[in-house]
Amino acid sequence: MRRPIVKLAAACTVLALVAGACGSDDDKSSETTAAAATPTTAAAGAATTAAAGTETTTASSDGGTETTAGSTEDFGGAKILITGSERDDPSVAAINGTLQAWGKTRGLDITFAGDADWETNINTQVQGGNAPDIGIFPQPGKLADFARAGSIKPLADNVNASLAEYWSTDYSDYAKVDGVQYGVPVKTDLKSLVWYQPQAFKDAGYEVPKTFEEFTALVDTMAKAGGPKPLCVGIESGGATGWTFTDWVEEMVLRQDGGDFYDQWVNHEVPFNDEKVVTAIQTVLDLWSDDNVYADGGNIAATAFQANGPALASGKCFMHRQASFFSGFFPEGTKFADGSPEAVDVFYFPDINGDKPVLTAGTYAAAFNDNPATMAVLEYMSTADYAQKRQAAQTEFLKGGLSGFLSAAKGQDPSVYQPLEQGFLDILNNSELSRFDASDLMPADVGSGTFWTDGTSAVNGDLTAQEAADDIESSWPSDTGGGSTETTTGS
Repeated sequence: MRRPIVKLAAACTVLALVAGACGSDDDKSSETTAAAATPTTAAAGAATTAAAGTETTTASSDGGTETTAGSTEDFGGAKILITGSERDDPSVAAINGTLQAWGKTRGLDITFAGDADWETNINTQVQGGNAPDIGIFPQPGKLADFARAGSIKPLADNVNASLAEYWSTDYSDYAKVDGVQYGVPVKTDLKSLVWYQPQAFKDAGYEVPKTFEEFTALVDTMAKAGGPKPLCVGIESGGATGWTFTDWVEEMVLRQDGGDFYDQWVNHEVPFNDEKVVTAIQTVLDLWSDDNVYADGGNIAATAFQANGPALASGKCFMHRQASFFSGFFPEGTKFADGSPEAVDVFYFPDINGDKPVLTAGTYAAAFNDNPATMAVLEYMSTADYAQKRQAAQTEFLKGGLSGFLSAAKGQDPSVYQPLEQGFLDILNNSELSRFDASDLMPADVGSGTFWTDGTSAVNGDLTAQEAADDIESSWPSDTGGGSTETTTGS
């Protein structure tokens, strides 16, 4: 079975895995938006960038030295604009701080601008010839659409060499389109997590379920007890409303039917309305009954996904299934996995067939031009140095709080991640089957279109599971047989 290679050692850590979001965890990650910036095109460097993995020692702000990875070319003040859907203050500050510090050592003036409507606005910018230098794509399917349209450029040799050094193909291949590498992974999310308060479980006499059968039995027991609801659920997310529903469906397809069927579903080798998919959809709808769900907004579709953090922390429900990035949506001051009565922790969303599957997601940076300066930035973004410095900066911005960021880049220092974040690794290390978020891999008309909208209609009771699946199947683009990227590297 396909699984990521994850090792945690003194000098090497592979951290993963979610997110995006489903449609994109980063579309969903905050309501705080960075100031917009006017796209510019990077000036081309005069010489070819150095080979990937090259390290340079420079003076640090405290008078010492520090080693940074990537190209050693000096680009003479070239400006690079990067845009993406991450727009929460910690992420924007960490991305800018990390890239700008590195850029100063290479003669680059780098700016990242987050955009709540990135997936819509990037289409307009490309069509108008006003694209940024680099875009951070929350969906490999959309990246593939842009690649096939010729809007983004294949990676230069130096970027590919760095990618091979720092990333397993289990992650990098999702940005490979028709055999050509177009993007580098820059963020990963582990989705198969259930957030809960251990003390609340202990006080009520509940135990963490080890199997999905035990999970559903626990939900029934909690519902009958008449106290807090078993689950907090909300799927409202502006233009991305419905993505949390697709995550649950993907978890169920993977658990009920395994990785091979999951791949066939993503690649449209079986229709979206296959009876197994309909069963997965119905399983979710049944779990989301009124008896089982606390919805802060009055109903599931009107409840913002962010509201589930405060609801769980305040005891309105016992459990919430959400990706690793969700630590950023609990109230300020929330304690995590420290043994205190109010602390929040996670457990693995249980499996069914004993194959310990995990659902993951992530973002990918790709270039809208092939200037050497642009490729040098992508080269650096592919390194462990970038990942661990962004993580450290994001944690510092949050004054030691959980960052909401994870990276599967090899070679990171594990000390930059906190105990709960390293606990995400334990879940990943114990998995035997890993698959990327299906809606992110499907054609955009489906993955971030009808899967969201018809899923929302099913949650509202306006469509049955079968009707929703039939409608989504009818929306699958006729000019593509399957998912937009290479979704498997073996089984």
